[in-house]
Amino acid sequence: VQLQASGGGLVQAGGSLSLSCAASGNILKINAMGWYRQAPGKQRELVAAISSGGTSNYADSVKGRFTISRDTAKNTAYLQMNSLKPEDTAVYYCNADILLFTMTRSTYWGQGTLVTVSS
Repeated sequence: VQLQASGGGLVQAGGSLSLSCAASGNILKINAMGWYRQAPGKQRELVAAISSGGTSNYADSVKGRFTISRDTAKNTAYLQMNSLKPEDTAVYYCNADILLFTMTRSTYWGQGTLVTVSS
């Protein structure tokens, strides 16, 4: 199984970016998918998560600015980030709770994509 994250980059404060996370492999079902971030010198934190049924939750710091969504048919999750702030600068990681055709269930992580917000 691979999670391929993309869409990071450099943006000015107040701008927008959209991240994608595509899962591939011997996948029977993807349960929850999520986005985490890790800023320099800080612990990795949950940004947003979405269940297989579409229920989402967000960190307080991004509520109203970020939107998580998913396309079940494409095994892909998205993170739309608006009104970006310098404090959103971090490496963003996606993860997914995946059930394989072998009936093994595990959490997988993408490689991380850097988001830099300049002031």
